[in-house]
Amino acid sequence: MRLLMREALLSFRRAPALSMLSVTTIGFALFVLGLFGLVALNLRNALVQVEERVEIVMYLMRGTPVEVATLAIGDIEAFPEVAEAMYVTEDDALERARHELVELQGVFDDLTTNPLPASLEIRLKPGFRDSEHVRAVAERLAGFRFAEDIRYGRDWVTKLDRLRNVAGVVVFVIGGAFAVASVIIIGTTIRMAVMHRSREISIMRLVGATDGFIRRPFLLDGAVKGALGGLLAVLLNYAAYAALSGGEFEASFFTTQQSILFILFGTLLGLAASSLSVGRHLRHV
Repeated sequence: MRLLMREALLSFRRAPALSMLSVTTIGFALFVLGLFGLVALNLRNALVQVEERVEIVMYLMRGTPVEVATLAIGDIEAFPEVAEAMYVTEDDALERARHELVELQGVFDDLTTNPLPASLEIRLKPGFRDSEHVRAVAERLAGFRFAEDIRYGRDWVTKLDRLRNVAGVVVFVIGGAFAVASVIIIGTTIRMAVMHRSREISIMRLVGATDGFIRRPFLLDGAVKGALGGLLAVLLNYAAYAALSGGEFEASFFTTQQSILFILFGTLLGLAASSLSVGRHLRHV
């Protein structure tokens, strides 16, 4: 292992310019992939925030006792899809309307009786906020005898489903294209480093070195360059994140675990590209 580490470090000393070019090229290739990852991450977070607004409102018949509504809350919260059910009294509904519909304040001031019914507001758990589950819960709520009306914004939830599906397809297709491009660039970069040491490989072959012995230093070299390129990409991504975030635009960055995984991803790409390049070269030596 000590010999392998020494050989890998020697490759940087023998050709520092080529080594730096390899690390920089890998870093910028992964930087582009990381930028798309940040876009996908923030798009996902935005969709989650929109999904949190999905709720079902069950309007109660006039005269429904509070005790009945309280018992219904216990039954509703037992649904596997339901995160929380909240009772909104008639007075609370009117007060909320006064606060949210300021332009109708004059109409509210002329009221002699409260026209708004009491209701139950039902929030769903993550993973159950699509149109199919929302509709299923709404149909079950309609079975309560004191339910006068069920509202959940059917068209809005359906559009949210479509947006979620389109975003998933876009992330998969474009992300896959960026990943393939990164692999090609990294493979070409590592192959340049292997070709630079082709004479050394030929000499090692002549003195009887096995393919495994020849391959191992190059694999470690590719892994180290991939790791350094991944680290450079994370730093560049953070610089881009810091430049764009702030003010009214609040963006999210990779967590520590995600950043480490990204560096490991660069390490694996460098290892795989080095393995393919060395293997191809050894077949022609």
